[in-house]
Amino acid sequence: MLDIFSGLETHVALTLILSLGFVLAFEFINGFHDTANAVATVIYTQSMKPQAAVMLSGIFNFLGVLTGGLAVAYAIVNLLPVDLLVAVNSNRGMVMVFSLLASAIIWNLGTWYFGIPSSSSHTLIGSILGIGIGNSLINGTDVSTGINWGKAIDVGMSLLFSPLFGAGLAGLLLYLLMNWWPRSNIHKSPFQRQQIEGRKHPPFWARFMLIVSSMGLSFSHGSNDGQKGVGLVMLVLIGIVPAQFVVNLDSDPIQIEHTKIAALQLKELYQRNESAILAQYPASAKPTQAFSCSPAATQQYAGTLLSAIGEARSFQQLPESQRWAIRTQLICLADSAKKIAKIASIGDVEKKQLKGIQRDLTVTTEYAPMWVIAAVALAIGIGTMVGWKRVALTVGEKIGKKDMTYSQGMSAQIVTGVAIGLASLVGAPASTTHVLSSAVAGTMVVGRSGLQLSTLKSILMAWILTLPVCIGLSIGFYYLGVHLFV
Repeated sequence: MLDIFSGLETHVALTLILSLGFVLAFEFINGFHDTANAVATVIYTQSMKPQAAVMLSGIFNFLGVLTGGLAVAYAIVNLLPVDLLVAVNSNRGMVMVFSLLASAIIWNLGTWYFGIPSSSSHTLIGSILGIGIGNSLINGTDVSTGINWGKAIDVGMSLLFSPLFGAGLAGLLLYLLMNWWPRSNIHKSPFQRQQIEGRKHPPFWARFMLIVSSMGLSFSHGSNDGQKGVGLVMLVLIGIVPAQFVVNLDSDPIQIEHTKIAALQLKELYQRNESAILAQYPASAKPTQAFSCSPAATQQYAGTLLSAIGEARSFQQLPESQRWAIRTQLICLADSAKKIAKIASIGDVEKKQLKGIQRDLTVTTEYAPMWVIAAVALAIGIGTMVGWKRVALTVGEKIGKKDMTYSQGMSAQIVTGVAIGLASLVGAPASTTHVLSSAVAGTMVVGRSGLQLSTLKSILMAWILTLPVCIGLSIGFYYLGVHLFV
């Protein structure tokens, strides 16, 4: 890790330290902001003492980041405009990173201070969309082309439907438990159990499931939310020390060969469908931004890529300029493959082939060293252990009018953990906060515990305001930064 500072000028090294610190600060805040949700039910049902619950949650968050993969990380990164992705080493690229992180941190700290459950995923995505819009406004281009709207819509749908999924399924699970074991002690609250039976802790199986589901939720949170920090760290490293990170220098000869084969396959597919591709993406079309990847130039991108790689069996053999050329062409070829796959006349077999091509084209650019993953895991894990109380109080006591029962806590946690875990597997960003808050509300409705409308209004207002506020903040920071430093 420390070798990245070797040979750097003092001001560059300081910029790198500050930038990495900024990203890790965001993940630290994410830890105590979002992960309070994972310990709220297990604490308020007295299944575990707060110190033990928070410590274990931090450990499982750490493990979740380490083993969660990178699908979500690059789903978030690829929301950014292509021209900024290929020029992240410029001053504008650095302004982009600082702007989106500053807006996300400000909103997260504000909602945490007032104890309002708010999604860090929602916050980060709003900040990234603001960068795309701000970049289009500064370049004088159409806003509709400044954002990867296809990916943005996919992410938006994930964030929209996951809370509905959480509320509905948690309510259904509680309903089944109430019908299967109507007289069970799991339907009592800790207060009722203490008053009636004189016992402090839940029944054994309820306590076991609450603890397991809490740690599972912590693991799922780490595997989903931690990836976003990994993606941002990679943007910083590529921007400031590109020679070491612009492509994966540890790529083996087989991966490099697959990259070359994918470029050749895309050239051949382009030749078979040239008329349809040019009809959809004319070669004469005016570029919509300072740097614009066009499917019409697919053969040119592929030729440049193959020329830059040459006979090299390792990227370490190549000078930095060639590595940058390789990364730029890979990004454009992957973007072209994605756009070509959306053309109506492209057959299902070729669309499937394009997915494989896109995967092979990104294998050497969408990566992260283990120390990056470990650093983000540590930040989010430590954050979990620090500032959990404010949001946990809201989730545990202020959503329902009555005390949470053991079965309500189990239902909400199990459904949330499964939902976030599945989202991580398919590479879809999901909000732990929104899913759990909705799941708790769903169990309160089914359990006829009533809802505290004032709390729900606060959560709903945060949900509604997150995107526009973060978009506005990041546009403002980005606009100011570009005019001051670019």
